[in-house]
Amino acid sequence: MSLDKHEWEKGDELIFSDRSTPEARRLAERYGYLPYIVERYLELLGGEAEELLEANEEPMPETIRCNDFKISCGELEARLGEAGFEIERVPFLPHGYIITKAPISPGATHEYLKGYYYLQDPGSMLVVYIMRPRPSATILDMAAAPGGKSTQILQLTRDSALLIAVEPKRDRVRALRSNLQRMGFSNYIIIKSDARNLKLNVKVDQVLLDAPSSGEGIIRKDKRRKTKTALSDLKRIHYLQLELLNKALDAVGSGGSVTYAACSTAVEEGEYVVHKVLQSRDYVATERPAGFPLSEAFEEYRGVKFDDRVKGCGRLFPHRQGTEGFFICNMRRLG
Repeated sequence: MSLDKHEWEKGDELIFSDRSTPEARRLAERYGYLPYIVERYLELLGGEAEELLEANEEPMPETIRCNDFKISCGELEARLGEAGFEIERVPFLPHGYIITKAPISPGATHEYLKGYYYLQDPGSMLVVYIMRPRPSATILDMAAAPGGKSTQILQLTRDSALLIAVEPKRDRVRALRSNLQRMGFSNYIIIKSDARNLKLNVKVDQVLLDAPSSGEGIIRKDKRRKTKTALSDLKRIHYLQLELLNKALDAVGSGGSVTYAACSTAVEEGEYVVHKVLQSRDYVATERPAGFPLSEAFEEYRGVKFDDRVKGCGRLFPHRQGTEGFFICNMRRLG
């Protein structure tokens, strides 16, 4: 089933409505947010909304991903311990550690410079574990810089996947290349391009789209995100994400997978994007990942009931999982 232009416009009018109750305005003033963001939290989370606002006041702990392509994680633990670091494993991240004590910046150690680890937030790491990159596959990373997920893909496939890493900005291409080289990988191609304009002669096996977003999910790290994105900006980002996800599903071959992620707690950047794209693609299924601490995706918002397949997606919240806010969805092309 596909929706006509009138139905899209009606849905957008409901979803992007700039409304706020007195309670939303009170909390927005108390915590320093734009009121429409807090109104959304109240509508979706009810009594949990203030728990989320409180959790966003807590700073994110520094986390790293051990690069066991270059060093065993046990040896990395020992080396960092000798240097005065104290670290703890993250239970749901096979290579993830929280730094609880750091005598110097973790980005200034010999171990970092040798590519033994990558500074990466837990939700960001979880996206690639959920993706499950396949050895020897051709994998497209549509928004690759600075390289956290690109290096993780090659780490998990032992540098056997052919990674096509796309980034439009020259300075970010340099950072991407530097991180891929620092961490010891070689099986990649970097393309300087807007992924929407990318033309490939072959279909790929897997696509990762960690979409450009409002960054509402990293308020714990960047308090400016509380007020940075006006509703008109959010709508513009939403349409960019739509373009990119449609491009991703066109790029993958039959039986291939697309992992869509957005570092945001906004339905407008998660469920509503997937809902719109799936409406015209009966041949795409979503796959609910097992074994990961994901919250359920939202099934409707402001009277707009989402496609049933959105139930296969999931979310991370600061007040539930202790991570950034993230939306993650695995999709498989059946035909």
